[in-house]
Amino acid sequence: MPVEPLSQKETEERLAGLPGWSLDGDRLTRAYRLGSHVAATAMVVHIAQVQEELDHHSDLTLGYDTVTLSVHTHSAGGAVTEKDFELARRVEDLAPGHGAH
Repeated sequence: MPVEPLSQKETEERLAGLPGWSLDGDRLTRAYRLGSHVAATAMVVHIAQVQEELDHHSDLTLGYDTVTLSVHTHSAGGAVTEKDFELARRVEDLAPGHGAH
């Protein structure tokens, strides 16, 4: 079943429930600052595991103590879909200080 792009209104409504996430062009984005390079690297590994579970992958950038995600759905023509928000919610759940870990 194809994944449908979300409307601007649907995207804005979902973003309201995800503080720190924003729309940058046609992508959902979020940057996290962690306490160290090791903590940032560990978060990348956890995000990679979630992405494999969901079979949905973001562009993921590791800095010294930062992790940045940028995601949209290629199979929906590069638009933002519910799959992107599902990934964002899962990442929020594992982010230090943002949910269970």
